[in-house]
Amino acid sequence: MLPERELTQTVDLCLPNGKLNPQAVGWSRQPLQNCQLFGHPLRKKRWNYWCVTSPTHLFSVTLSNVDYAGLPFVYFLDFATGEFIEKTIITPFGRNVSLGDHVRDDASFSVEGCRISMENVPGGVRILVDIADFEGKPLKADLRVTEPEMHESLNVVVPWSERLFQFTAKNNTLPTAGRILLGGDEIAFTPENSFATLDFGRGVWPYQGFWNWASFSTRLPDGSTLGGNFGAGWTDNTGSTENALCVDGRLIKLSEDVIFSYSTQNFKSPWKLRTAETKRVDLTFTPFFERVAKTDMVVIRSEVHQMIGHFDGMMLGENGEAIEVRRAVGWAEDHHARW
Repeated sequence: MLPERELTQTVDLCLPNGKLNPQAVGWSRQPLQNCQLFGHPLRKKRWNYWCVTSPTHLFSVTLSNVDYAGLPFVYFLDFATGEFIEKTIITPFGRNVSLGDHVRDDASFSVEGCRISMENVPGGVRILVDIADFEGKPLKADLRVTEPEMHESLNVVVPWSERLFQFTAKNNTLPTAGRILLGGDEIAFTPENSFATLDFGRGVWPYQGFWNWASFSTRLPDGSTLGGNFGAGWTDNTGSTENALCVDGRLIKLSEDVIFSYSTQNFKSPWKLRTAETKRVDLTFTPFFERVAKTDMVVIRSEVHQMIGHFDGMMLGENGEAIEVRRAVGWAEDHHARW
C-alpha cells in the first residue's frame, strides 16, 4: 500500500455542493479538518464517542446524530463483578443533540432525566453525565481528560467516492481523572492508570457497511504511554487506513492493512491482529466480556459485538525498535450496519 498524504494545513472536508473536497484526503497529526457537511439529506452521520478505561472499569458515553435520529448512549462495566449497564435514548431527527464541526468543539445533550456534556477546557476535555435512571440507579460522572502538550492524534479521511466519505479522529492514551457515582458506589479514575479514547466521526456513509475496530491504551514500565488504533473492512480499497500507534504522544501512521482474525461463532475466543505487509503489529487480544448491541428501527439496523479484554504481543516503534505489549486494556469489535 502506498504511503498516505500527510496534511499540515487546515482544510474543509466537504465542498458546498456536498462532494468530498479532494484536498482533504489524507491524514494529519492534529485535527485540522473542518467537518461541516452540505447536502445529503438524511444520509449524514456524526458522532462523538468517548471511552475511559482503568485496570478495573470501563465507562463510555456517545452523542450521535444520523440525521433521522439522535442516538445518545452510555455504558458501564465493572471488570471484577461483570456488572454491565447500558442506556440508549433515541430522539427524532437528532433533537436535543448538539455536535460541532471540529474535533475540539463542545458537544451536549439534555432532556428531562438525562444530561450529557463534553466540554473543551484548557488542557483537555471535561465529560459530565447525569442520568436519573440508569437501570434503576442514579448515575453521575465527572471526568477530566488531559491532552498533554504536543500530543498527536490520528485524523484521517476515508474516500469511498466523491459523494461518500468519512472523516475520523482517533485519540487515545489520554490520562483521565475523576469519579463516577453509581447508586451508592463511587468509582475513581486516576491519571496514572486511567485513559480516555476519542472516536470522532463525520461523513456520508453508504447505506450498508461493515467494520472492525480495535483500540487500547496502556502505560509502559518506564512510565511512557503506548496506544494502538486499528481498523478493517470499512477502509478496504480506499487507499486510506485508520491504523496507527501512539508512543508517548508521538503518532506512528501505518499505511498498511491490519488483518483481524477471529471466530464469528465464538467472539470470546482469542483474536489475532497483525499488519499485512510487515511485522509492525503482532498482537493477541483475549476478551473477557462481550457487549452486544442491536438496533432494529426498520431503516436503521445494526449489530455490534464489542469485546473488552487485554492485548498482548509485540509492535515495532518508529525506528524499528521492539515494544512489548502486556495486558493492555482495550477492545475489538465486529460491527454490521444498515443505516
